[in-house]
Order: sequence, then C-alpha cells, then structure tokens
Amino acid sequence: MGVSEIKSPGSVPETPGGCSSSSVHRKQLSVFFIESDNRRLALGRGYTGGTTPVNIRGKPIANLSKTGGWMAAFFIFGNEMAERMAYFGLSVNMVAFMFYVMHRPFESSSNAVNNFLGISQASSVLGGFLADAYLGRYWTIAIFTTMYLVGLIGITLGASLKMFVPDQSNCDQLSLLLGSCQPAESWQMLYLYTVLYITGFGAAGIRPCVSSFGADQFDEKSINYKTHLDRFFNFFYLSVTLGAIIAFTLVVYVQMEHGWGMAFGTLAMAMAISNALFFAGTPLYRHRLPGGSPLTRVAQVLAAAFRKRNKAFTSSEFIGLYEVPGLKSAINGSRKIPHTDDFIWLDKAALQLKEDGMEPSPWKLCTVTQVEEVKILIRLIPIPACTIMLSLVLTEYLTLSVQQAYTLNTHIKHLKLPVTCMPVFPGLSIFLILSLYYSVFVPITRRITGNPHGASQLQRVGIGLAVSIISVAWAGLFENYRRHYAIQHGFEFSFLSQMPDLSAYWLLIQYCLIGIAEVFCIVGLLEFLYEEAPDAMKSIGSAYAALAGGLGCFAATILNNIVKAATRDSEGKSWLSQNINTGRFDCLYWLLTLLSLLNFCVFLWSAHRYKYRAVETEEDKSRTSL
Repeated sequence: MGVSEIKSPGSVPETPGGCSSSSVHRKQLSVFFIESDNRRLALGRGYTGGTTPVNIRGKPIANLSKTGGWMAAFFIFGNEMAERMAYFGLSVNMVAFMFYVMHRPFESSSNAVNNFLGISQASSVLGGFLADAYLGRYWTIAIFTTMYLVGLIGITLGASLKMFVPDQSNCDQLSLLLGSCQPAESWQMLYLYTVLYITGFGAAGIRPCVSSFGADQFDEKSINYKTHLDRFFNFFYLSVTLGAIIAFTLVVYVQMEHGWGMAFGTLAMAMAISNALFFAGTPLYRHRLPGGSPLTRVAQVLAAAFRKRNKAFTSSEFIGLYEVPGLKSAINGSRKIPHTDDFIWLDKAALQLKEDGMEPSPWKLCTVTQVEEVKILIRLIPIPACTIMLSLVLTEYLTLSVQQAYTLNTHIKHLKLPVTCMPVFPGLSIFLILSLYYSVFVPITRRITGNPHGASQLQRVGIGLAVSIISVAWAGLFENYRRHYAIQHGFEFSFLSQMPDLSAYWLLIQYCLIGIAEVFCIVGLLEFLYEEAPDAMKSIGSAYAALAGGLGCFAATILNNIVKAATRDSEGKSWLSQNINTGRFDCLYWLLTLLSLLNFCVFLWSAHRYKYRAVETEEDKSRTSL
C-alpha cells in the first residue's frame, strides 16, 4: 500500500528530550497524518474540487461572471421575505382566528400556535439534512416552498368556506368569553391542524437553506468576498424584517377590513409571487453539490472511534491518521480540513492500523476531514445554544407585551393603532439599525476594535445578548410601574380596559431594544454559522440557528408552566394570571433578566474558548501535495 506523509499547515517545535513516548506521539497528531492511495472513492461518492460551484445539472459553470452575485441573491431575498411574512402573519392572526372563529379556548389556541412556531423552527434540521445530503439547497427550497404554498392555500380555504368553521350565529362577545359558542367539530380542527403543520414543515425546508443558498452566490476567491458576505447577511435579515413589518401592518389591516379569508389569502398570494420569482432566477444561480448524508458520516466517525477506543497512538500497529491523497477531499463539495487537537478521542476514528488492510470499511476507518467535520459540529453547539434565551424572550414578548398593550392607550392623537400592530415596532427598529449599520456603527466600532467590519461575528452576537438583557430589565421596570398605576387608579379588575392617561408607547423602549438585540445577535450568528460550518454541512450549520429559535419557543411554554405551578396561591392566582393587573408579569421579567444575565456569562466563556475553523489556503494545499 503506497502512502505519503502530509504535513499540516501549522508547525510544532521538536519535543524536548525526556518526554514520554506517549507525549511525543500525541504531539505528532497535530503535525502529521497519512494519505493512502486506497479508497479514493471514499463513501462510494468520489470527490470533487472542493466548493467549486456548478449549474443546476451539476456541471461546472464555464463563465462565473454570468451567474451568482447580487442579482441572483435578490431573487432569493424575495422568497425569504414572503416566508417571514407568512410566518409572522400566522403567529399574529392564528390565535385570534382559533379563538374568535373556531371557538377554541384562548389558552389552547395559544399553545397550538406556539407548538406550530416551535416545530416549524426546530424541524429545520430535517431540511438542512436533506439539502446537505441528497437534494442540494436549490431543490430543497423548491420542494418545501411549494409545500408551504399548499399549506397557505389550505388555510385560506379553511377560513373562507363555511363548511370548515363552526356556526357563527348567536355567538357574540359575551358568549365567546363564557365559552358558550358552538365549538368546532373534531374533523374541522383536524383539517386546520393538518394545513397549519404542512405550512410549518414547508418553512422547515426553507429556513435553513435560503441564507446558505444566497451566500453560495458569491465567489470565495474574490478579494471582496468577506465584505459581500457581511453585507449579504445584513440585507438578508432586512428582507426578513420587511416581511415581518408587512405581516404586522398590511395583513392585520386586511383582516380587520376584509375578513380572515382575505388576510390568509394575502399571505398565499405573496408566497405564490415569491415562488415564481425564485424559479425565474434559476438560470442565474450557482449550486453546490450535496456531500452525501452528514448523519451517516457522523455515525461512521462515532462508530469507528468507539471500535478503536482501546487502541493507543503509540501502538506498533499505528501507521498514521488516515486521509485520501491529493488536493481534494473524499466528500463531495468539501475542501480538506486540517487536523486539530480538540476532542482527541475522535481521532481514534482516523487511526490507521496495519490490521485495517487495503480496503477498510468507512465504519472502521474515517478520513481526517470526516473526523474534523464532527469536531466542528460539536464545537459550534455552545454558540447557537446561547441564543435560545434570546428566542425565549422574543416569544414571551409576543404574548406578554400584547397583553400589556390592551391596558394602555394606543392612540397617536386621533389615530388609534390596533394592539396587534404593536409588534411592528421591533421590526421598524431593526430596519433603522440595518440602514445605519454601515454608515454609523461600523466606522465607530472599527476605531475601537480595529476590525475592518467593525466587530467580529461573535462580538456582534455578544452585543445582541447584552442589549436583550437591558430590554427585558426595562420591561420589568415599566411593568412594575404600569401595575401599580392600574391599582392606584381603580383599574385593578378592569384588565381589558385601556387606561387613557398611560400611553402604550412606553413599550417602544423594550421593543426597540429587543429589535437592536435581534439585529446584532441573529445576523452575526447566521454569518458565523455559515463561515464556520463544514463545506458540505452549510445548511446543517444554518439549521442550528433555526433549531435554537424553535427550542426558545418550547422553552417559553415550559417556563410559563413552571412559573404558573410554582407561584399559584390558594385562590388560583399566579404571576401569569389572566388578569394582568393582579398578576406579576414584572416578576417574570425580572426572572428573565436573571436568566439572560447567566446566559450571557455562559456565552462569554464559550466565545472565549472557541477556536475559529482553520481553512487550508492554496499555499497549504501546494505544500501538502509535495
């Protein structure tokens, strides 16, 4: 068997005499590994030229100047804006639709929608897996965006046709509050849940792929690549924000003026238009070949490492750490990844012994690049995990802040703003911050940090988490003032009555702060995950952010249940009592402040320990080929 010794990009000084043999071999793992002439077609898929873009047929693109770039990215922005418009449109209107039209209890309606939001985000891992393993990002978006449209059409029909809703006669406001309206039939609720979750699973395939697919349109070899990528993720989140603003204003207006069917129909029409634009841009797109099942590669590494857990690097049978020869990785769409010293126990999977023979099974011996993929996935986990807390706070704001707004004066002179439009203000603050980001924030922070982009990705995530603490602390302060004001002015038991002398626009402070937090944290996180994820697992990396968002939704439900159970008194009152004036929402905000502060400390520790991914340069590749 022919083998060649490959030197990693970094060099390590000679080990001084007197060190143990084990110490010497351990140090050598970071310097040398072995390339074998065998198994060139690892995993049965062969290898490609790293991350070379291809056309929709999988063929190399002859003239890159005619594809990709900002023109292709703008077609992709439209798809994400429509998806976010539908997502937020459903989150705002579906609870009210279930309560007022389907005659479901408010608590069960809220839980059903929270579960929908959580599942649509958490299941993004499935979409990311399919994109990276088999379909590619384009076809994953194409399939799931069509599924999304089918779900929205189904919801529109359910709201428009009388057969899908219970009888609305003799059901006034008092009857709704008393729960005496005719409830929906079980088959009617089954239909609604079916089309709702079809929509949710449609989002699961779009969300992890759209940002990565858009970033794929830029040339990694360009000297302006980092600048283009930085601006792309800011513009990408700007499209998300525009979708949210339209959902919180136009869709709410359509619902109030023209009914539920037209409101949901507006979402379906927007998605249909965005789908048409997405498919129209097909000739412009650059594609990355799927690299085979990432879960299979992860399982192979774990299985091989477990099999050789008792094998020593000092064994006389030890040949070296296994890697395929040449400049290319054994994984479709992936460059070679240099060896690192983290998670040394996983290196056992690449431990090549004489007993492995000429044609070892990938379940017994893996390449260094394959092992490093798993290391990267593990190394990434703490960062998006720390953003779960921000998602939890955002979920709480969607319900708690709206309940606060019902007790406050929402008039601007002679204009009365609907309470359901209040969540538009975080979107407006995000729009403003993104508009001023390059003209104000970057020049100021560049002088402080010396970073040409103003702040690194992890610094931006940290800034977002820090601002979210200030936001939720202010929310606690204002809620404490609002509650005492209500009690002092005789509104203690009139929790559905507006207090004319206390403006709802005090809520704008917490709304704007959480909008700023979202800009820095989520945009920085998306860019961080795209750049740090393995080449053949970009969609899985982006799915980490969506998964964190989904877990935040579930965590909010769990936290609320715990708080209700722990604070309920003998009269059945708790911090989250239906009467906001006798409840203690301020105490919940203080609890969220404390949890956010602890989470921020964990993030600082995790960010300090994080080691950025090393990428082989052309010089490194040339050296390894010698």
